[in-house]
Amino acid sequence: MKLLLSALTLTASLLAAPAAMANTPLKIGFLTTLSGPGAALGQDTRDGFALAIKHNGDRLGGLPLDLQVVDDQLNPDSARQSVDRFIKLNKVDILTGVVYSNVLLPVLPTILASDTVYISTNTGPMDYAGAKCNKNFFVAAWQNEDIPQAMGRFAATREYKRVAMIAANYPGGRESAIGFKRKYTAPIVEEIYTKMGQLDYAAEIATLRASKPDAVFFFLPGGMGVNFIKQFEAAGLTKQIALLAPGYSADEDTLRAVGEPMVGVYNASHWAADLPGALNQKFVADFTKTYGRAPTMTAAQAYDTALLIDHAVRRVDGKVANRDALRKALREAQFPSLRGPFKFNNNQFPIHTLYLRVVQKDASGRIANKLVGEILPNHADPYAAQCKLP
Repeated sequence: MKLLLSALTLTASLLAAPAAMANTPLKIGFLTTLSGPGAALGQDTRDGFALAIKHNGDRLGGLPLDLQVVDDQLNPDSARQSVDRFIKLNKVDILTGVVYSNVLLPVLPTILASDTVYISTNTGPMDYAGAKCNKNFFVAAWQNEDIPQAMGRFAATREYKRVAMIAANYPGGRESAIGFKRKYTAPIVEEIYTKMGQLDYAAEIATLRASKPDAVFFFLPGGMGVNFIKQFEAAGLTKQIALLAPGYSADEDTLRAVGEPMVGVYNASHWAADLPGALNQKFVADFTKTYGRAPTMTAAQAYDTALLIDHAVRRVDGKVANRDALRKALREAQFPSLRGPFKFNNNQFPIHTLYLRVVQKDASGRIANKLVGEILPNHADPYAAQCKLP
């Protein structure tokens, strides 16, 4: 009888194990910017990720979620405290959500050393694209130079002779300038870097006016870009000088804030609201209905990140404690991306197509981006060859 009871107990335990595993929450630490001048991008990141969860029945990979959303306040010190709590106290399985590279770079060494997987929803710093690539670091958005390279290619094909640049003086801004100049190889007539969070551009606009460029490429995230464009328009320069923008500086949040002066601005992106595909159209419609605003590329990146996690967790049958298996499933990237074909390079940064968009006003008077076409198909960043990951 004792043997029979022992056998029954063991059998019951084995049968209960999969059920228990299926109810073990997937712990995700979600650190993003929800306050200050850069909050719009963090809010779109949070909302795009949340919509993907909703579309998956409030689960990812079939597992219930313990999703902990924290505001990094665009402050590396605040981010460090949150990261320590996520890793040591909450023992999260995955970290994600940071928008700005000046917040991510100071905390990334701690994350990676803890053997915690980090998936970037927005920034792709060159520091970790090449020789410092890491098995725990995945980028679902882009390498920082990708989209500026596409605009550099556009400027070259337009044969602009005199191009000026203005960018925020932080890693993402400096890398964007490098990217633009990889494809636009003519001399830059003026190269200006501003402090992060700057909102008054009177001096910079005076300098741009004096340099008399044909076009200005700008990288000023969030409210910085909104203020720059408004002041550029108020100075009467939009009729004389073409504005060239990365997609995140000519996206729906900027269009809502600036309006008419954005019409005619060309910009590059890895995603567009009018890309074909049922999944993308459902995302656009449901995001608009749920949040009362049109989605941005930032929201699309976050949605893709959640889908990447969902499919990877399913492929390991929810056994996320097996980090080697989880990383392998993430590298395979077997998920339906909103942007179309997507795969990871050896450095775990995307190989994807970059598109040209232009801001137009439709028949109803709504101002929105319209897809023009591909500008850098099947694009890979220039640092992958330095990465020694297998």
